[in-house]
Amino acid sequence: MKSIYLLLIVGSYGFGSCNQDVKSEEPENTIETPEQQPKVKPKNIIFMIGDGMGLTQITAGMIAKKDNLNLERCPIIGLSKTESADNIITDSAAGATAFSTGVKTYNGAIGVGTDTLPLKNIIEIVETHNIATGLVATASITHATPASFIAHQKSRFMDQEIAADFLNTDIDVFIGGGKTHFTQREDQQNLLKQLEEKGYHIATGIEEVEAVGDGKLAGFIADDHPVKMSEGRGDVLTRATKAAINLLVMGDKGFFLMVEGSQIDWGGHANESDYIISEMIDFDNTIGAVLDFAEKNGETLVIITADHETGGYAINGGDRAAGTVDGAFTTDYHTATMVPVFAFGPGAEIFSGIYQNTAIFNKMLASYGISIE
Repeated sequence: MKSIYLLLIVGSYGFGSCNQDVKSEEPENTIETPEQQPKVKPKNIIFMIGDGMGLTQITAGMIAKKDNLNLERCPIIGLSKTESADNIITDSAAGATAFSTGVKTYNGAIGVGTDTLPLKNIIEIVETHNIATGLVATASITHATPASFIAHQKSRFMDQEIAADFLNTDIDVFIGGGKTHFTQREDQQNLLKQLEEKGYHIATGIEEVEAVGDGKLAGFIADDHPVKMSEGRGDVLTRATKAAINLLVMGDKGFFLMVEGSQIDWGGHANESDYIISEMIDFDNTIGAVLDFAEKNGETLVIITADHETGGYAINGGDRAAGTVDGAFTTDYHTATMVPVFAFGPGAEIFSGIYQNTAIFNKMLASYGISIE
């Protein structure tokens, strides 16, 4: 808890101007040094992104839960600088591309650089080492964050092109919304049929997802975006994540899994504390299930962070005993503040400190013992 409160003090200095027109100089893309190699290398990495999850969102979750959050089980905490190549305030596409490729790019870019040329992402890299890969999200699987780990498109709004990019990879498991982008297409293609021809089980709904016992899985939990927690989504994120792990762990070379709690961000955009809190607690419940697996498995590194903070969210009061929060907002967009990074498991120690979001890509590859030219 002391570490969390220290970060709250540090983080309070990061809530500066929310002017979206403020430009930032392109930050250098960091390359990890030998001193930042992990003492023990993990076999598996589970990378968890709470979209829009800043320190205040985390604190609100603690208050509402009236108990410790699962992410407090992580012994290592760092801070990530979130600016993109063209703006001091990143969007999810540029933020996720920084995580997936180690390169800063422009807002809206999906797996491409500032020149719009494709960048090799972590899923493509680890697949060449026979490491199994997966994505899980509570948004459309073609939405900015998951898309940036799989696709290469100049705009985050190119959902149909992003969906087609799934056919260009060997990803083992993906679970999210967005089924219509694979079926109701302007080019009249049925991408589900093509995925099936590539050997994927096609599952619709969480029950069908959980029923798949082996092989590759394309799982759809909604035609578009899944509904929010307050509208009855339930524990789909936790169940989908467990299903993905159960399939990926069958590989003997380890796995990489990205899990996104997508709608914390949407609560910030809506300036709704209740929306943020319900999504934050849902994400933390999934964190708990992942940490339980990692504790039992002993070979899994878990990293939990955000692409950015959303809403300029502040807590101006509340009642800890009642679990209520008096929240306030400075914007309905993102902010430029640093966001926390939590790490658990073998190799966690290299995630302490303050660094650019691009460094997380380098640290993950270093954890696997993979070097790239």
